[in-house]
Formats: sequence, structure tokens, C-alpha cells
Amino acid sequence: MAISYLLSALLALALFIYLLVALFFPEKF
Repeated sequence: MAISYLLSALLALALFIYLLVALFFPEKF
């Protein structure tokens, strides 16, 4: 189903952005 595929892609993108922020701004964590 397209909705579940879009949701999983959005979740993966959010996780990727979170890891980038944690990598470049470690003082926030």
C-alpha cells in the first residue's frame, strides 16, 4: 500500500536527519 510505504520513507528520513543533527550538534544531546 502506498500510504505505508510513504510513512516508512518519512520515518527513515526523520531518523537520518536526527542522526545528522546529533553528529553535527552534539552539545544539544
